[in-house]
Amino acid sequence: MPQADPNTRLNPASLGHYLSAHIPGFHNIRSIEKFNDGQSNPTYRLLCDSGQYVLRRKPPGKLLKSAHAVDREYRVMTALANTEVPVPKTFHLCEDESIIGSDFFIMEYVAGQTFWNPALPELDASVRQRCYDEINRTLAAIHSVDIHAYGLSDYGKAGNYFARQTSRWTGQYRATETEHIPAMDAVIAWLEQNMVEDDGRVSLVHGDFRIDNLMFDADGKQVLAVLDWELSTLGHPFADLAYQCALWKLPPDAALAGLAGIDREKMGLPTEEQYVERYCDRTGVSGLDNWNFYVVFSLFRMAAIVQGVKKRALEGNASAASDYALRVGSLTTPLANEAATLL
Repeated sequence: MPQADPNTRLNPASLGHYLSAHIPGFHNIRSIEKFNDGQSNPTYRLLCDSGQYVLRRKPPGKLLKSAHAVDREYRVMTALANTEVPVPKTFHLCEDESIIGSDFFIMEYVAGQTFWNPALPELDASVRQRCYDEINRTLAAIHSVDIHAYGLSDYGKAGNYFARQTSRWTGQYRATETEHIPAMDAVIAWLEQNMVEDDGRVSLVHGDFRIDNLMFDADGKQVLAVLDWELSTLGHPFADLAYQCALWKLPPDAALAGLAGIDREKMGLPTEEQYVERYCDRTGVSGLDNWNFYVVFSLFRMAAIVQGVKKRALEGNASAASDYALRVGSLTTPLANEAATLL
């Protein structure tokens, strides 16, 4: 649930005046409440006379280059409005920092539910099966978007996606490093030395495709919206798939809970192999060469992301509560160690 945040630096009167001039029908902000979930771009619910809206902004403080790109989130969500990928409707992007102190955009408020535990203990086994199949369908839909038809052909750089991303996230990790982690050094070196060749596959990739970045209907059977497009770009679709499959290697009691050690058959949850096979059926993929590389890369990238969360928490700039942010940040070493076991 949204929580009141007296330190939002958002003035309902001045913000409402600005939005009324830029969004047709927008009228009178009654209250602004911050969602206390998520680790990146602060997100708020605006309760207005004209309905409910969501504001998503860059966080305060010194930011890494290219991080927290709300303009890219706005662009891709706007482009996907008429595709099979469910996204909230977008209304306005503001790149004038004088309005609230940082770039932000306004989108539709989607009334749904978010699942934070991928084991889905709140659902029956049969519904869990349906839920994971719907997640799989949604991921396949993202990778099937015609990037040329929807104006996204320039949404990412050309060339080997994994080489670019390994370089980028190594840089991000080094910029936020708070302690020496030998396993992370070993993984980075291994990725550089075992880089896969570019096979020519290019699609829209979400970049952070996890169950808690999806909004579901009341039954948990339909994805109503895919959220948090901050890390999206053009890249290799298997990176998204392997990133989600990292769930199967994480313990269920971690801050980012996983499915390792769970009796998946009893729970009605797919195995990693079953999930990948269903994705391949949907997308027409005949085989997954270099799967181990993709998984190692995904664990490394996840470790670099949570290290950034830890750094922001230590500096007091975390989007969510600092204690939870530090718990998430503490996963850097376990993730690096898990990746190192696959080298």
